Amino acid sequence: MKKTAAALVEEAMAQVTTYTVEQARALHGHPGVVFVDIRDVRELEREGVIPGSVHAPRGMLEFWVDPASPYHRDVFAQDKEYVLFCAAGWRSALATKTLMDMGMERVAHVDGGFGAWKQSGAPTEAKPVHAPKKA
Repeated sequence: MKKTAAALVEEAMAQVTTYTVEQARALHGHPGVVFVDIRDVRELEREGVIPGSVHAPRGMLEFWVDPASPYHRDVFAQDKEYVLFCAAGWRSALATKTLMDMGMERVAHVDGGFGAWKQSGAPTEAKPVHAPKKA
């Protein structure tokens, strides 16, 4: 293996803007900021979500952000700052670096992710569990 996952995260962390939970809490609810939850839907259902955050699964993020993609989502075409988070801050560091590589300038992530957010007593809410669709 030429580069470990830990090495990739370390490289990303050296290049991206990282907010502490306190800094992120100060931005939460601001109309010019979009919190982006990149965790898997099962994590959201199990652990909860940050109120008002947008869910963009890590596996689809680049496609949802790219305006030329057939999967593009309008939420990513706004003149806003995007604050990404995952469970612990590793995936969000990599995702933030990727979005910077794609040309996004106002993008950051939360140090410690949702776990640190929740542990700090910051607001969270339950994510409704969706029942499987019947055939």
